[in-house]
Amino acid sequence: MTLDEIAYNILNLVRGGKSHHDESISLSQIKFNIKYYRAMLLRRDFARNGLVTRHIEQDLGCVKLIKVDASKCCKLPIDCHVMRTEVKIPRTVRFNFEDAITYVGAIDGITRIPMAQPHMIKYLMWDKYTGKNTKAYMIDDYLYLYEPHEIGLVNIRGVFENPEEVAKFDCDEGACYDDTSEFPMPADMIQAITQGIVQGELGLLASTPSDVELDRHQDNVPPPSIPRPSQGQQEQG
Repeated sequence: MTLDEIAYNILNLVRGGKSHHDESISLSQIKFNIKYYRAMLLRRDFARNGLVTRHIEQDLGCVKLIKVDASKCCKLPIDCHVMRTEVKIPRTVRFNFEDAITYVGAIDGITRIPMAQPHMIKYLMWDKYTGKNTKAYMIDDYLYLYEPHEIGLVNIRGVFENPEEVAKFDCDEGACYDDTSEFPMPADMIQAITQGIVQGELGLLASTPSDVELDRHQDNVPPPSIPRPSQGQQEQG
């Protein structure tokens, strides 16, 4: 199911299937609500079950790396070879004490590069057995590689807060995400998201009448009628 299908379904539920072209509730607002409800539910689900299914994971394809000045990276020595991604990586859903990056590694999608905390990178050189092994770490939404060993491309997968940001990355068949892509969320969460939005954020907006006159202006709603006093009340006055 795509994001458009989920958003249109919510709008039709709010309007009882009678929405109009000049609808006062924008689909962009509904999509925004869907995305942050998704992030909240995925975080809760991971905290409860500790499982990341392939249906919520997105692949960024082959991400290009560029060489950077190592002296600016976590106090590494000047002669240390460090590379980082050319573009920023989309922000991930906040899991328990970690970013929701599920894979960093070779472009075969199998050979994994271990992730490390940035503050630990400066100590890696003193490790007798793994000091020269490639490690990945995040700074300011960029992914860095310590001791990359001439790696020019890296494959990254993760659970991202805004799935639409993946559209700026290229996969073999084109953009890694577009309006026809399956929205990375299990179907069993759609009901919870729909109920939360309809009963919460859109509750007030739902009371606003649609522009049934199709003139792009607020429809003329008659003012509430004021009950007239009864004859007995008039005589007392």
